[in-house]
Amino acid sequence: MPTKSTFEDVNIPLVDVWTFLFEKPRDFPQDKVIYTDPVVPRSYSYSDVKTATAGFGKGLKEAWNWNKNDVLLLYTPNSIDIPIITWGTHWAGGVVSPANPNYTTNELAIQLRDCGAKAIVTQRAYLKNARAAAQIAGIQEDHIILIGEKNDSNSVIRHVTDICELGVSQGSYHQRTIPENPEADLAFLVYSSGTTGHPKGVMLSHVNIVSNILMLKAGEGVNLSWVGGHDNKGDRILGFLPFYHIYGLTSLVHQAIYNGLELIVMTKYDLEKFCSNIQEYKITLAYVVPPVLLQLAKDPSIDRFNLSSLRMMSSGAAPLTKELVEAVYQRLNVPIKQGYGLSETSPTTHSQPWDTWRTFVGSAGILLANQSIKYMSEDGDELPAGETGELWIKGPNVFRGYLNNLEATQNALTSDGYFKTGDVGHEDKHGNLFITDRVKELIKYKGFQVPPAELEGKLLGHPEIEDAAVVGVYRPEQATEVPMAYIVLSKGSLGDAAKERQIMEWLSARVANHKRLRGGIEWIDEVPKSSSGKILRRVLRVRAQKKKLPSAKL
Repeated sequence: MPTKSTFEDVNIPLVDVWTFLFEKPRDFPQDKVIYTDPVVPRSYSYSDVKTATAGFGKGLKEAWNWNKNDVLLLYTPNSIDIPIITWGTHWAGGVVSPANPNYTTNELAIQLRDCGAKAIVTQRAYLKNARAAAQIAGIQEDHIILIGEKNDSNSVIRHVTDICELGVSQGSYHQRTIPENPEADLAFLVYSSGTTGHPKGVMLSHVNIVSNILMLKAGEGVNLSWVGGHDNKGDRILGFLPFYHIYGLTSLVHQAIYNGLELIVMTKYDLEKFCSNIQEYKITLAYVVPPVLLQLAKDPSIDRFNLSSLRMMSSGAAPLTKELVEAVYQRLNVPIKQGYGLSETSPTTHSQPWDTWRTFVGSAGILLANQSIKYMSEDGDELPAGETGELWIKGPNVFRGYLNNLEATQNALTSDGYFKTGDVGHEDKHGNLFITDRVKELIKYKGFQVPPAELEGKLLGHPEIEDAAVVGVYRPEQATEVPMAYIVLSKGSLGDAAKERQIMEWLSARVANHKRLRGGIEWIDEVPKSSSGKILRRVLRVRAQKKKLPSAKL
C-alpha cells in the first residue's frame, strides 16, 4: 500500500497564484519589506509588489493585447524585479517560462519556440543572445523587455518601467484575467532536460504552486516568521539560488512573500558576498546546495565574517553527505537540514523537520502533507515498506505533464496520478527518505541537470570524433557530479593533452556553462554498447570510479 504523509492534510484552495498571494488576508503589515537589492540598494514592500504587479499586467495588455495563456520568458539572472514581472504576467492571465541566462543562443531559441513565448525579459548584458534567439524563434524585437540598466534611447526595446508606466497611464480599463480552472490552467513552464537530450517543458498549474507553498508551510510550522529575528524584523533569507530554477522560484520568491519574510536578493552566488550579506543583513535562514556547504566547511576566508545570525540552513537540489553536514556544523555551529523535490513536483515533496536534522543526517526528510508515495521494483511491482525502489509520488503538487510531449507525459504519469520520479531510495521506520540512486541517466552538476545524450550529440559533430559517451563522475572536492567524456577519435587523430583541451574548448563554446566537461576526457577504442545499440553507461561509470580523476577543469 502507498505510504501517506504523517502530516495532517492542509486545505488547498482552488485559486490562482495572484489571488492566493494578494487577495487573501495576510498576518503581516502591508508595508513589510519583502525583497531587497543589497547592491543599489532598493526594496519592495508587500504593498509595493501588489501594486506593481497590477501595473505591469495592465501594461502587457495595453502594449501587446496580452491574452490568457500567452507566455513570457525570463532570460535573466536574479533581480528583485522578477517577482513583479512574474505575478504581473499572471495578473494578465499569462504563463511564465524561466530560462537559464547562461544558455547559448540556440539553447534559448529552442525554449522560446517550444513554449511559444510572446515576449522576453532580459538584461542589457544578455541582450545580444536574446535578440539573436528571438530572431530565430520569430519573435519581434519590440517584444523584448529590459530590467536593470536601460538600453539606448533609439531602441524599440522597452524597459520594465515603461511597461508599468503604460499600465498606469493607459490601462485603467483593463481587468485582471482570472484563470477559470486553476487546477489545469498553467502558471509556469519550467524546463527539465531529459535523458534524450531534448528539454521538456514541465507544465505547472496555479494549484500546483499554491499547494506546494502550503505544504512547505505546514512542514516548516512556526519556524518561519515575519516577527522575531536578531532585530525583531523577522526572518531574513539570502536569495542567491537562481530564480529560473524551481528550487529558488518556490522556496525563495514565493515563500518569502507568503510568509512575510525579507529576501535579500543576490544576482548570483559569490562566497564573499554570501558571507558579507549574512553579516550586514543578519540573515537568519539560507537555502543552499552542497557545493556551497563545501566552501563553508573549508574556505579560510569564512573566518573573517560574523555569521552568528544564521539559525538554520536547508540544502537541496543534490544529495548531502553526513560528513559535510558535520564539518560545517563543527565550524559554524549552524544546523543543516535537507529536502527533496523535482521540477515536476513544484518542487518540494520531502523536508527534514528542524528538530531532527542531526538525528537523521543523510535523510532527505519526511513526506510533506497531502501526498502519498510508493516504492516500485524494476518490474513495476510495489515493494514492502523499507525496501529500495523507484519513488512514485502523488499529490496536488504533481505537474500536469510535459508540453507538446504526450509520449513523455504518458511515461512519467500513471493513470491514477502517480509521478514516476526516476529516483531510487527507501524510507526508514520513521518515514525518513534516503535517496540511493537514479533510474534516469541525467548528470547533476551543482543541482543543474546535464543530459549526457545532448553532449554526446554535440561531440559527434566534431570532425575528429568517431564516437562518444558521457557519464557523471562524483568529485568529492566539489561535492557534485561532473560530466566526463569517453571519446573514440577518428583514425589519424592523436589523443593527447592538447587535443583534450581543444575538444573541451570546442564544446564549451556550444553549451551552457554547467554542461562543460569538468570531468575531462578519456580516450577509448570503442564505446561499450548493448546489442540494441544503447550505451552501457554503467560500465563506463565503474571504469571512471577505478581511475583517478584529473584536476578539476572549469
